[in-house]
Amino acid sequence: MENLEQDIKIPEELPLLPVRDIVIFPYMVLPLFVGRDSSIAAIDEALNSDRLIFLAAQKDAMIEAPTSDDIYITGCIAMILRMLKLPDGRVKILVQGLKRGKIEGYIQNEPYFKVKVSPIDEVQIEKDLNVEALIRYVKEQIGKAVNLGKPMLPDLLAIIDTLDDPGKLADIVVANIGLKIEEAQEVLEIVNPVERLKKVSDFLNREIAILEVQQKILNEAKGEIDKSQREYFLKEQLKAIKKELGEEDDFQKEIEEFEKKIKKAKMPKNVREEAKKQLDRLSKMHPDSAEATVIRTYLEWLVELPWSKSSKDNLDLTHAKKILDEDHYGLKEVKERILEFLAVRKLNPNMKSPILCFVGPPGVGKTSLGKSIARAMGRKFHRISLGGMRDEAEIRGHRRTYIGAMPGKIIQGIKNCGTNNPVFMLDEIDKIGMDFRGDPSSALLEVLDPEQNNSFVDHYLGVPFDLSKVLFITTANYLDPIPPALKDRMEIIYIPGYTEEDKVKIAEKYLIPRQIKENGLKESQIRFTKRAIEKIITGYTRESGLRNLERLIGKICRKAARQYAEKRKDKFLINENAVEKYLGPVRYLDEDELKNNEIGIVTGLAWTPFGGEILFVECTKYKGKGNLILTGQLGDVMKESARAALTHIRAIAPKYGIDESLFKQYDIHVHVPAGAIPKDGPSAGITIATAIYSVFKHVPVKKDVAMTGEITITGKVLPIGGLKEKLLAAKRHNIKKVLLPKKNEKDLIEIPKDIKKSLDLIFVEKFEDVVSHAIDE
Repeated sequence: MENLEQDIKIPEELPLLPVRDIVIFPYMVLPLFVGRDSSIAAIDEALNSDRLIFLAAQKDAMIEAPTSDDIYITGCIAMILRMLKLPDGRVKILVQGLKRGKIEGYIQNEPYFKVKVSPIDEVQIEKDLNVEALIRYVKEQIGKAVNLGKPMLPDLLAIIDTLDDPGKLADIVVANIGLKIEEAQEVLEIVNPVERLKKVSDFLNREIAILEVQQKILNEAKGEIDKSQREYFLKEQLKAIKKELGEEDDFQKEIEEFEKKIKKAKMPKNVREEAKKQLDRLSKMHPDSAEATVIRTYLEWLVELPWSKSSKDNLDLTHAKKILDEDHYGLKEVKERILEFLAVRKLNPNMKSPILCFVGPPGVGKTSLGKSIARAMGRKFHRISLGGMRDEAEIRGHRRTYIGAMPGKIIQGIKNCGTNNPVFMLDEIDKIGMDFRGDPSSALLEVLDPEQNNSFVDHYLGVPFDLSKVLFITTANYLDPIPPALKDRMEIIYIPGYTEEDKVKIAEKYLIPRQIKENGLKESQIRFTKRAIEKIITGYTRESGLRNLERLIGKICRKAARQYAEKRKDKFLINENAVEKYLGPVRYLDEDELKNNEIGIVTGLAWTPFGGEILFVECTKYKGKGNLILTGQLGDVMKESARAALTHIRAIAPKYGIDESLFKQYDIHVHVPAGAIPKDGPSAGITIATAIYSVFKHVPVKKDVAMTGEITITGKVLPIGGLKEKLLAAKRHNIKKVLLPKKNEKDLIEIPKDIKKSLDLIFVEKFEDVVSHAIDE
């Protein structure tokens, strides 16, 4: 080696090869794999000249394109002994370190580094007893390390045994004991060979101490280890090594982090005890075991739930009223209920939140009303769709024993909101399913019971969570499918359809501005006249809600947007003629459904989940034996109403001059022609009775009179429900006079004034009253 150094003349300028993860020392022979283009270029330059290259370590091995600041100044002048190009484009070289060197300056950075190098000559020292003792001590340390299990090649040990030069001994030892880059570089930069060997001795002492701890752990564990304990042993071994090195244990850090989070979460006492119990179990497990993962996920849910974090309610009633009026037109009863809630909350901060249920046809604003309530109160809003939900675990969560277990949608929503008092919208509660996986509607009983939901237990959590601060709002199109026990826990608020006047105002204030914005237009580019809006409402929609109306307004806005995209400049004015131009022919004509008064055809009023509708009841007679035939998908209640109506007509026949024998000579056919829609409900009795009366008396029924009410066999008219929806339907269809049961007169207080003003409402107690108003004598 010495001869090689003396024979080779080292030039002042050398190509530089930055190396990662290793420090090259003199006397080392090792292979290097090179992949960077700049490094390959440096190797080519070295091979084309004298095969000499300067090797310096990178400070950070992760840097792909190092600069001069990222490379240590002190390195090793080396010779490339062999070079091999690999199939993947990399180059493998075999290098031999010659002597230390120092970078005096960078000559070029592209296409490879070229540096000015000053070689560092080995300092010659006189050997004395101290140096000799140090050399022997280091050799003894090497032997001790090998005896404790440090792996070293026998050939290397033989070489070390023959060395008596402190500098060479230090370089060979440090290159083979596996130091960190920073430590190895520190040794490389020490020029004095004795000082260098002393530093290597210090590192060897540390390595021997680690090996002794390792041997101690091995000896202690040897009597207890079997196959199942192997992972635990390795973990303890690693922990002891890290402790000796002063490095932090990630798993221990995670345990401590959980302890802090449990304290910060301010859980109830029983929940905190459960969390600590699970954390104690986790600390005794292997961090990578399957059960540890389950407990870790469980603890994350516990610490992230807002056990004591609430958003502050905005109890300013004026502000709340302003927000509700901004977002929704009308809906007086709902708005009053929310303002009452805020008023009571202001006086009694500890009150239980009510469970509200908005019932009404689609498109009347039930869901969006929930968002407005949350905004008015300054609370977070979360919506859960219950439509089609069949699995009880969706509400209560899965038990942790199941694979993929997780909490139910209630707890998930609470976590997402980050507060324990959000506004929860449970949509479509009337459309919950039920099958072998359980009954979600029954699972909701605990959630929606103000007396129970302060300790709601999710199967996954296994500890109670207080839901009493949550304002639950449910929505439904109609109440019949909701189980009575669930219905009993909710405060029902009906949201019926809108009148034409309401729809015009809502379209002007909300729908048109929203559609103009969503279709990329400006209010200065399009304007709807009031007559145009009225035409859209009366001529193209027959709905209680507003969805179809908004779609039609959006359709017109889209057509306008297209023309503006095609460089139109003048303003759009949407009047009555323009409506028909953009929406096509009018779908619903303003003329009456019945052009003339006819025998046996009566206009009835019905309630449906989608609002009120008019139904025509037809009756005719033909030769037969007095049978009653009912068609039109009638339910059991309507069939009973028809039989009761026929019985009463036969009973009063003599009074009205109807030949009783006709009922035995003719069969009676009652039909309700409204497609294949199932029809049922206790409100068609007087309508069917009037149709039968008209046929046997052979007198027409007034076309502009609609009626609703149940009939008894003695002719009494019984009250009905859905009054507002039915009157809205009558108004939509240009009915002039409506016959209603006398007992429904008290319900008029809930009917808007414009409906009462536009309809002639007549209250009847007996069938004779119906005849006097409906029959055209």
